[in-house]
Amino acid sequence: MPSGPDPWSTWGVERWAGSGVDLHLDLGPGPRVRAGLEEALRLAVRDGRLAPGTPLPSSRALARDLGIARNTVAEAYGQLVAEGWLTARQGSGTRVAGSAVPAAAAAPAAVPVRADHPALAEARPGPGGGRFPAYDLRPGSPDLSAFPRDAWLAAARRALTAAPSDALGYTDPRGRPELREALAAYLARVRGVRTAPELIVVCSGFVQAGGLLARALHGLGARSIAVEALGFPDTRTILRTAGLRTVPLPLDGQGAQVGRLCDEDAVLLTPSHQFPVGAALSPGRRTAVVAWAAERGAVVVEDDYDGEFRYDRQPVGALQALAPERVVYAGTASKSLAPGLRLAWLALPPRLLDPVVAEKRLADHHSPVLDQLTLAELIGSGAYDRQVRRMRLCYRRRRDRLVEALARHAPRVRVSGIAAGLHAVLELPPDGPGEPELLARAQRAGLALAGISAYEESGASGASGASGAHRGPALVVGYGTPPEHAFAGAVERLCAVLADR
Repeated sequence: MPSGPDPWSTWGVERWAGSGVDLHLDLGPGPRVRAGLEEALRLAVRDGRLAPGTPLPSSRALARDLGIARNTVAEAYGQLVAEGWLTARQGSGTRVAGSAVPAAAAAPAAVPVRADHPALAEARPGPGGGRFPAYDLRPGSPDLSAFPRDAWLAAARRALTAAPSDALGYTDPRGRPELREALAAYLARVRGVRTAPELIVVCSGFVQAGGLLARALHGLGARSIAVEALGFPDTRTILRTAGLRTVPLPLDGQGAQVGRLCDEDAVLLTPSHQFPVGAALSPGRRTAVVAWAAERGAVVVEDDYDGEFRYDRQPVGALQALAPERVVYAGTASKSLAPGLRLAWLALPPRLLDPVVAEKRLADHHSPVLDQLTLAELIGSGAYDRQVRRMRLCYRRRRDRLVEALARHAPRVRVSGIAAGLHAVLELPPDGPGEPELLARAQRAGLALAGISAYEESGASGASGASGAHRGPALVVGYGTPPEHAFAGAVERLCAVLADR
């Protein structure tokens, strides 16, 4: 018998499997195997599939993969080393050369994308043909530079260490039990939500949560849903795509005018901090909308998108606590941590659980497990609470700086909607420049801004008439968006635009 280890013993297989990289090589027909291998490797280097510095499999491993003699591979490697395509060093194996590779073929021409393409809007480009602005004061995002990287990494390490192996397989469409248990306790403690872990469904962001719920409602026979006359445009699109007709609901200083609800099958509200106006739904209207839902057999959807951030008032508890059997509570980590995590959740009435879970299973089966486990650990360790408190203080200071700067440099602008959240409404004087002119000025100044009319529900009679909560045209300023080092510059640029300096 030959001496030395069997290459297919456990040790040999592990060593072979860990050497170099997997390669797809087409040797082509014909008896000249070595020539075919050499040409296939040259082609892989030329077209960029093998980048400079890439380690190649050992001659033994590649011979096993291709079903050819090991000597053939060794000779081919030697030839390509001599030609300068590859390098070989004792102890470090064979690699693609980094400097002697012929110029690669020209890359395919980029397909031009229109500046108003929806994909660009989703990526939050700045004014000027899709270029990012120097400063961004649009609402909808927290300060991404404040994401707690160290705490997240530590939580991820602990969560992965403690996770059972079966957690990495296909799991419950509702989400990992660790996160659902953590969320049930956290939401009860912080937002007053009355739910249980088995009634929570973890989703890949609010966009997915809204789509799952809308399709489930449609499947149960719902055909119309009332929405606030000003709100996130994408939310309305999601509802309509699911087959629901959206009915605009006027707003005023007490929030949505729920007394105008009629025979709709559902209503979607932002009761703790209306987006974008900023009003909280009054106690009387909270009671009224719950009574309407009970009488009609309808569903109330509560979008609690930034409920943790409040400054000048006592926390407004979740509407869901008044009628857990009628209200769907929707929350998200997009404002408290980062939208890139794509983590949101629905706390559902029992009768909606199975239809939503069925939609979730068809959508993606379940949301990414490792991020769920990490968030559960972050909440359970108290690090999530600490991050929220830290950012609440930071955003309050920013809001105060914004209000002070506007009082000095644009005193005719009325600021509202600032008792909570991450944005403010700047109501413009009726005899001054309107939204289009100010947005154009901002674009020229390298500042990204949003006008309130961009959030108007189609069918409403103009932004001011639709809301009733502001006197006329307005800007919606997201003071949470800029990183800390850029905030002062963003506010200075905003004041210059409003003062037309």
